Amino acid sequence: MRAARRSTAKAIRGLAIPAFGALIAEPLFLLADSAIVGHLGVPQLAGVGLAATVLQTVVGLMVFLAYSTTPAVARLLGAGRHAEALAVGRDGLWLAAFLGVLVSVVGILAGGHLLRGMGAQGEVLTYAQEYFLISLAGIPAMLLVMAAMGVLRGLQDTKTPLIVATAGFGVNIVMNFVFVYGFDLSVGGAAAGTVIAQWGMAAVYLVIVARAARHFEVGMRPNLAGIKAVSKVGSWLMLRTLSLRAAILMTVVVVTAQGPTNLAAHQLAMTLFSFLAFALDALAIAAQALIGKELGAGNASQVRLLTRTMTRWGLGFGVLTGAGIAALSGVVGWAFTTDPGVHAALMAALLVMAVGQPLAGYVFVLDGVLIGAGDARYLALAGLANLVVYLPLLFWVAQMSLGDTVPGLFWVWAAFSVGYMGARGLTLGLRARTGRWMQLGVTGSHG
Repeated sequence: MRAARRSTAKAIRGLAIPAFGALIAEPLFLLADSAIVGHLGVPQLAGVGLAATVLQTVVGLMVFLAYSTTPAVARLLGAGRHAEALAVGRDGLWLAAFLGVLVSVVGILAGGHLLRGMGAQGEVLTYAQEYFLISLAGIPAMLLVMAAMGVLRGLQDTKTPLIVATAGFGVNIVMNFVFVYGFDLSVGGAAAGTVIAQWGMAAVYLVIVARAARHFEVGMRPNLAGIKAVSKVGSWLMLRTLSLRAAILMTVVVVTAQGPTNLAAHQLAMTLFSFLAFALDALAIAAQALIGKELGAGNASQVRLLTRTMTRWGLGFGVLTGAGIAALSGVVGWAFTTDPGVHAALMAALLVMAVGQPLAGYVFVLDGVLIGAGDARYLALAGLANLVVYLPLLFWVAQMSLGDTVPGLFWVWAAFSVGYMGARGLTLGLRARTGRWMQLGVTGSHG
């Protein structure tokens, strides 16, 4: 039994550690980007924060491109059906390309209305629109990268995404600094640097997947039936993600109404939360890949061992990240802005965030386990139930009319970190205690 535990821990580490590096590469870039833009002024930072929230909301809805391909590819890999696994990945890439173009076109037509609808006005609206419109050119690349990472994770490869992400976002930071300060392009320079880096990363991934497909004699031409299958599997995951993004979006709406200082502080806090979420999500990525593979191989006992091990690790890692963010809460604001009002609001938000980190670790791991098991329908319905719990809490905070003050942002983050994440933890924990989410083997054919 000890040997099995050691082998399981090694497998988790082998996937989670590189996944951790790849996942935090993007939030580290966002932190650096926020620091670059933040020193231009509060309106610039608030505008970029608002535009980034809309972009992340739209792109986040497409995360099923990774979350549906990872377990599907992993199951087929576990069953020894490598060619079919690559065929699923190919179809996911074609779907990503189509959706990327569609989203960009819709964004051009509706972006301004979305930003105004969220309460942006004056200088904040001007900077938000500039950043948003330029960033739309990178949406197709972002979705291609997302789908390709799902393929590689399903193939139990998280090292390649680490290398690509590190190189891509490293170059991105340099380009953004040069564009913003060297060429004096303001927030538009930050957006342009990001778009160029995104397309470079997408090109690298396309070459990698195409070579793997050729090795197993899988053509790269689109398969309509396969694309429809990926879309069908992803529909429940999209609904699940929609509930998550709705919660984040409504939180931003409440903070925007409080004022620009709280909005700027919230942007920094949410960027830091994303950094920690991606770090914790490394275990969820390992869960998706390993659970999918073991279910495909029909190994129920290993699935249970993986679930228990990763849940414990998620809680422990949450304790560590919570302690770290609490220790830095009073000084981290200086890296982004010199505004004392933003510092005070940010510190309050970070202290609440720190308390909720163990819960977040638990939530992210169980989310990954159920995604890896293909339990998308339950995740979608549970997500709607969680939203029903959270929105009244958020409405209560808005009705307090605390304005652009430290207590205002404190209560917003209390509702999010404790109320919303607590509801997610309850629904996921109850499901994990049953065995109904475990479906062994692979059904159907993928051509």
